[in-house]
Amino acid sequence: MSKDLHPLLKGIIPLVEGIANTFGKNCEVVLHDIRNPQSSVIAIANGHITGRSIGSPMTEYGLATLRSGQFDKPIVNYRKKTKDGKLLKSSSLFIKDENGKLIGFLCINYDISELTIARNIINNLTNIIEETDFSEEDESFGNTVNEMLSSIVNKTLESVGKPVAFISKEEKVNIVQMLDEKGVFLIKGAIDYVAKVLCVSRYTVYNYLDETRVND
Repeated sequence: MSKDLHPLLKGIIPLVEGIANTFGKNCEVVLHDIRNPQSSVIAIANGHITGRSIGSPMTEYGLATLRSGQFDKPIVNYRKKTKDGKLLKSSSLFIKDENGKLIGFLCINYDISELTIARNIINNLTNIIEETDFSEEDESFGNTVNEMLSSIVNKTLESVGKPVAFISKEEKVNIVQMLDEKGVFLIKGAIDYVAKVLCVSRYTVYNYLDETRVND
């Protein structure tokens, strides 16, 4: 553990195991240090749920939240789905220092897959929360930052629906904007990776970012 870890985050680390032990093997609890998005996980319990461990990067949703700068209140009971099909009931709590500056996330991901099956058997109907901006979608969990980055970029390219060779300059600008909104460029090395995938120079990616951030 880094010696310069904020004391508040150090104090929360024991809670990670405590919460997980209270709710059992289906409850993943993750503590993030936001200073290092590419290896933000500093404590985790039941990491088998998303396949992560200490040193794993922040998720796509976490990066987008960090990029948005909206940390007024916790986001609780939203629904996510892992790429291997697990249905998660998730909450993200924001940890701030004595000056109100954000220093970390405490995230709880409860695997409700089995409960959903049981509820379908009983009711033939499943309702967990009302639809929100964070409705069910495949989440980009990864144990390494390269896995995370590749997953987010590939999903964004798939949404365009055509090979890179046929993507116009305007579409590339839109792709860079979408990746920026997802917080991708908070990850070290993302500029070079995206430039390689889009077959442009890193300076072109910077120009695209400048173009899209004019009214940011």
